[in-house]
Amino acid sequence: MPSASTGAPVTTGAAASVPATADSGQAAADSRMAPGGPGYRRMSFALFLAGVATFALLYSTQALLPLVSADFGASAGEASWTVSAATGGLALFVLPMSALSERFGRRTLMTASLAVAVTVGLLVPFAPSIGALVALRAVQGAALAGLPASATAYLAEEVRPKALITAIGLFVAGNSVGGMSGRIITGWVAQEWGWRVAVGTIGLIAVGCAVAFRLLLPAPRHFTRGSLRPRVLARTVRGHLANPLLCRLYAIGALFMMVFGGVYTVIGYRLAAAPFSLPQGLVGSVFLVYLVGTVSASTAGRLAGRLGRRGSLYLAGATTTAGLLLSLAGSLALVLLGLVLITAGFFAGHAVASSSVSHTAKEGRAQASALYQSAYYIGSSAGSTLGAVAFHAGGWAGTVAMGLFAVLGVVSITLFGSRAARTAARGVPAPAPAH
Repeated sequence: MPSASTGAPVTTGAAASVPATADSGQAAADSRMAPGGPGYRRMSFALFLAGVATFALLYSTQALLPLVSADFGASAGEASWTVSAATGGLALFVLPMSALSERFGRRTLMTASLAVAVTVGLLVPFAPSIGALVALRAVQGAALAGLPASATAYLAEEVRPKALITAIGLFVAGNSVGGMSGRIITGWVAQEWGWRVAVGTIGLIAVGCAVAFRLLLPAPRHFTRGSLRPRVLARTVRGHLANPLLCRLYAIGALFMMVFGGVYTVIGYRLAAAPFSLPQGLVGSVFLVYLVGTVSASTAGRLAGRLGRRGSLYLAGATTTAGLLLSLAGSLALVLLGLVLITAGFFAGHAVASSSVSHTAKEGRAQASALYQSAYYIGSSAGSTLGAVAFHAGGWAGTVAMGLFAVLGVVSITLFGSRAARTAARGVPAPAPAH
């Protein structure tokens, strides 16, 4: 999904594994895949299906939380952990998975990750308690961390540079389609047969995607096996975390995702209750709003070209704020319009922040992007839980207040970057802007 929709920022750092000399580099480039060439369509469709499976599984319970709450007698906060545990597991394991892919290979790790995730997905419908469900979802999220950790590296190694953005775009599209369709399918299936059948249906769809992925994905030809060197990895990570520019970008991504995760975790409770009282199928269909985010993220580059990175973040924050305030209205049409604005603002802000990470990091870009993904999904987990707790304490207004506080953090961090940039321009030593 621009990385804003699906949670995986684009990086081409892995392309460094291709020999750099002119002659050998040209030969390597000639043997890599390109549109119309052997294996390119198979590779593109395989990774598209992997993206669909990943995000359909990751957020499979989000549209079903009211039903989960009713089945287990759990509060909104307790049920929200079925989402938070999955995204939290992904956040914690994406960096270790990126290291394992260097040793065991991208395709091998992606295959193993999907195999574990879909197996757990078939067990989820039989969870006997809310605690067991949360535990299964945490394992599922940890397994899925192998996909964003390896997919972009595989593409950077196996696809010609001129075709790389298009190839990654197809993987991102799979993320977006999986995240949206998974929520919509579960909503309509659950309306007729309950949440357990709904998540089981997603599990079966993911099994089909995983099998097709493994059969279609071409064997890697340009992967160079590395060794697991914890000291080198730790040194790279420490260097990124010591960079105030990157840390501000990580914080911005996490804060934007807090808003998004909180809103979409709780919105089902609001729409299913009076005065709207929507059936579960229509509640799930609300996630069609994700299509707005796909458009928003794709235009973020042009927006940044006109307003600059900081200007784009200010606009994204303002759009998100307007959407949050509008969603307080008692009219369903205004609530849906508010969701449109929240979604557009979030995806635009995430696209700008995630692309800025690759722009800022001059070395160790794979690890820099993995850290951004970790922060992003930590923000998702925190937003899901805090949004549900705020909803339990103060209704939808409580969730909106949590979102506004997160947006204030984004604006404050961006303002600090703007002031630092002006100070640096006057020749006074100061930290460079974050974006």
